[in-house]
This record gives sequence, C-alpha cells and structure tokens, in this order.
Amino acid sequence: MFTGIIEEIGQMRRIHSAGQAMVLTIAAKKVLEDVHLGDSIAVNGVCLTVIAYDKESFAVDVMPETYRKTNLRSLQTGARVNLERAMAANGRFGGHIVQGHVDTTAMITSRVPEENAVVYRFEPAKAAIFRYIIPGGSITIDGISLTVVDVTDQDVAVSIIPHTLAQTVLQDKKPGDSVNIECDVLGKYMERLLKFGSAGPEAASGKRQGGGLTSSFLADNGFL
Repeated sequence: MFTGIIEEIGQMRRIHSAGQAMVLTIAAKKVLEDVHLGDSIAVNGVCLTVIAYDKESFAVDVMPETYRKTNLRSLQTGARVNLERAMAANGRFGGHIVQGHVDTTAMITSRVPEENAVVYRFEPAKAAIFRYIIPGGSITIDGISLTVVDVTDQDVAVSIIPHTLAQTVLQDKKPGDSVNIECDVLGKYMERLLKFGSAGPEAASGKRQGGGLTSSFLADNGFL
C-alpha cells in the first residue's frame, strides 16, 4: 500500500521492450536507501516489483496488462517519474489509501495558474470511472494523492500547491500529456458490496441475490 506522497523524482535510465513487456531501469537515490529484491515501488502511481538494483538505480518488470493500462508505455529514456516506496507499518499516513493499481489514463486538457496554485483539468480515457469521483474526494494522479476540486461529465479538476508542483513530475506536464489515474478504493469496495447480498451460501459463492446489504441499510447506519 502507498499513500500518494511522492518521495523523489527518478529518471528513466534504460528501457528494454519486447512487445508489450518491458524492463525499466530507473535512476534514484532516496528509494534505494533500504531497497531489497521484491520490494514494491510506485512509478508514476504504478505498483512495480524491484527485480534488480545497485547503488544508483533499480529495475522493474512491466507486464502487458500494465503496459496497456498505464502511461508507462509512452516513457522515453531520460523521462522523469514520480517514485514512492510502499508504506512502512510504522509510517505516517500523509495522503490516502493508494494501491498502485491504475484504473485508466487521462489527458491533461488545461493547466491554469490561480494565485499560489495551479489548476489542472483531466479527461479520463474511461468514462466509467466517473462514478468513483466526487468533489472533495481523493484521487491519485501519477501517484500523487490529490483532492478533487471539480468534476463534470467529461473531466476532473485538481488544484496543486507550489510544494507539490515542485516535488513531482506534474511540473513537467502540459495540456495533451498523459497521466495515470487511480480512484479511491473505498468507493470501489462499496459498489461491489452493494451488488451482492450479505447472507447465505449464495453470497459466499459470489452469486447475485436480493436483500442483504442495501443502500438504505448503509444510510440508516451512517455509512452514506
């Protein structure tokens, strides 16, 4: 699990591609301080597994599903990427629950300064994710935990403070560029629970049934 607080910006040192499979070698410093084989590191918000490392870089595999679903496929040698190690059990929870499981990519449609902030608007590639996005809710953009300031039927807006802009690759991004989006996992679990009943053998087997957990039950008990 991650929290969406970027630890450093890494640089793509080497990209080896074979069809839709890739091995990325990324130059870094901070995330290498206590690295081990098999560790999870989020690269632009994508949870990847360390398969090799040295004092200056680490390597990760990218499987075809990840290649198709994220903006990692468009990276070039020299590109800068957001990096975050998986959260330690005794760590500070600074952002929100981030799995590193990207839902879709999105295109930046505008970048507008607003006093001390910059407002970015994004158009997701998959309209289905809008049901998980609410004003004031959490969203992950290229691995960064951010707050939704506006959402329409076509796009999503977030407001970036100077510190976040300076510490992440969003400073490099402009309209037309692609970013990875991960929606808040709590909404996904809630939706899944509402699809199934909560009692009986059919529920345990995953079969749809009536009754059980409903939106009315959740509202009556303070969950909605």
